[in-house]
Formats: sequence, structure tokens, C-alpha cells
Amino acid sequence: MNRMAVPSEKATAQNEIASAGHKPATGVVVVGGDHPGLAIARSLGRRGIPVYVLEDQHCIASCSRYATRVVKARNILNEHETLEDVLELGRRFQLRDWVLFPTRDETVAVFSRHRDALAEFYKVTTGEWASVEWAWDKAKTYELAGKLGIPRPETFIVNRANELRSLYARLPLAIKPAIKENFFYATGAKAWRANTSEELEQLYENAARYIRAEEILLQEIIPGDGHEQYSYCAFFRDGRPHSTLIARRMRQHPREFGRAATYVETVEEPAIEELSERFLSAIGYHGLVEIEYKRDPRDGKYKLLDVNARPWGFHGLGTACGVDFPYLAYADQMGLPIEPARAKAGVGWMRLLTDIPTAISDMAHGYLRFGAYIQSMRATGTESVFSWDDPLPWLAEIAALPYFVYKKNMQASRSSFSGVHSKST
Repeated sequence: MNRMAVPSEKATAQNEIASAGHKPATGVVVVGGDHPGLAIARSLGRRGIPVYVLEDQHCIASCSRYATRVVKARNILNEHETLEDVLELGRRFQLRDWVLFPTRDETVAVFSRHRDALAEFYKVTTGEWASVEWAWDKAKTYELAGKLGIPRPETFIVNRANELRSLYARLPLAIKPAIKENFFYATGAKAWRANTSEELEQLYENAARYIRAEEILLQEIIPGDGHEQYSYCAFFRDGRPHSTLIARRMRQHPREFGRAATYVETVEEPAIEELSERFLSAIGYHGLVEIEYKRDPRDGKYKLLDVNARPWGFHGLGTACGVDFPYLAYADQMGLPIEPARAKAGVGWMRLLTDIPTAISDMAHGYLRFGAYIQSMRATGTESVFSWDDPLPWLAEIAALPYFVYKKNMQASRSSFSGVHSKST
């Protein structure tokens, strides 16, 4: 049964080609219209590839000249509704053999778990569940990293709350979910920090309201802020990297445990490349991926934090420094020739909307010099939303700023209510 809302359309070059009687290029369906989805639409739309965006709320991608069509979904956080809506979209608009892109973890799980059903109609950029599960479940991620000799933070799982006292000597600890989904949307936080035994017991009890005990991870906190955090970003296939980008997280919010980066910059860091290739080869990974590490100043080792089996938040940086990740994934699915690429160092990506308040706070507390901020502005090769050839999404985001501030305050209130003196990570 058709329960999706009527779509909005734009007159684009693709529509004009179709009306002239020419067969349009095989397009893509992007699930999620925030700035990562917008970056996919721009990357491929600039190449004349039709882009359909499926989203369950108002999104900035709907204002882009490169979004051929935007369709309202019911709830893209619901696995079965997302699957039904994606398949219905394809049938309604005859999108056979179009390429599917996820932009968030929940969609990755849908595409991977139901890959066979989706592959009967679409080309799916997300890999098989047997591979993707090692990225989806952090407990499995850390387990495999340990077997492969890849450094990671010490992580503990207890079966009962009365076992927590064995960890008192290891405080402070982060309380985080093995699988983000239920915890994050219930609390507005990715993790909580416990500094005392009382906080540890209270936060563990709070976490148990939302997730099972075996999904509650108690993890050591690596000293330092985002300056010590690095990302290995790649299009990976045939057991090796095809194209790569290494980035350092220069600013983030919150500062100690960043929920999101506000400014990142490409660097050269060979050590994390070898570790990442070891992990991805072991799980037979194919597709776009980001692996996050934090350098531990106590021993100098890069410790694996997270694996994102999808286009990550700042993947648009690749286009600015020679690695067009969305097109690499598209061409791979379409069987088109693609040349390997490596991002040049020293190019920045900025999320201006959140970086301005983050930078002001960092300067006020002595963490950032004004001159260093100006230097980062000069190094910025791309902004997450603003583009001279596609300005409407940025204008729409500015117009919606009061709503974003309200939403952020509501999330912060929910996180404070759910946790005790908690911090998001």
C-alpha cells in the first residue's frame, strides 16, 4: 500500500534530457537529506546523474538544484518501513538498477540485512551483513581488533550491576552502547562519562533502561580532545584500498567527547592506514568506509574507536582534495572504470554552523588561538552546506537556525535528564 507522501520535483537537466526522448543516466537514491546526503547529491548531480532523496522530515537537500526529486518517507529510523518505502519508491518511479546510498547507521543495517531483496531491484553500495556486522556492533569491532592486534581502548561488559565494583579502580569510564540506535535516540547522547563509583552505578542503571546488559560497554577514556582523533576514509574493494583520505579532527563539539566534527583537515598518517587495511581485509569489506582512531598520548598508539560502513559526515571533503567518494561508489556499482586517488594533505572541511560557536568557546577557554582559527579558515576547501553553484540549501539552513537551536537544547535537556552529570561523545 502506498503510504509515502507526494514528492516534490525540480526541473533539472536530467528531466530535460528525458523529455527530449533520450534515455537518462542511471540515477541514485539517497536515504537521508542532511549535509552528508546533500554532498552525495552534489557530487553526482554535477555529473548529470539523477538523484532522488528519501527523507522523513524537512531537509536541506530538498532545496538543492542537484536533487532531482525529494520523496517523503514515513520513518527512516524504522527498519521495515524504510525497506518498504525504498522498494515502493523504485516501483513507483521505475528506478530499476539505480544505485542506493545510506547516510546513517540505521539505513546501513536495513540495506545490509535486506541486501538480497533490495538487489533484485537496485544496485546496493552497502556490503553483505556478514561483513558489515563487524562495523555495526562495537562489541564485535573491539573483539576482532583485539584478535588482529589492532590497539583499542580497554572495554568491559558486565552481566549484572553488582559486578561494577570490580571496575571502580579504572574510573573514569565511558558508558556507551555496542549498537547506537536505541540508546542515542532515547537519550540524545552517544555515551556518558562516569567519574565516580556512584555515577558509574547510576549511569549503568540508566543505560539498562534502553539497552540490554550485553550491549552496555564500559570503556577507558583516552586522554585528549579531538586533536588526537584521526579518520581513515576509503573506497575499499578486493581486499585493498582503491582510494583514500586521512583526516585529523581539529575541532568538535562537545570538546572532550565530540558528537560531531566541526572542522577537520587532511593529513598524512601511514600508521593508521596499515591498521585499517588489516581490519577491512579481515572482514572482506567492500565500499565506502570511515574508521576512527584516537592517539593515546600515554603510549603513542592509535586506538580504534569506531567503524562507519557508509558515507561519513565530512565525506564531501574528498571532492575538494581529489577523491570523489560518492562517484567512486557509483562507478563501482555501474562497472565504470575509475582511477585510484589519494587526498592531498592540508585541505580543510568546515561545518560553519557549529564551528563558529565551537571556535568561540575554544578561544574563550584558551584552547584555540585566533590566528590558528584564521589559518583554518584559509585552509578550508569546502563547507558542509554552502556552495556558490547551489546556495539555497545554505540559505534554508540559516532560516531554520532557530529550530536547530531549539532542537539542540531539547537534546541536551534529554541527555542531562537521562544521565548524571553526563557528557555526549
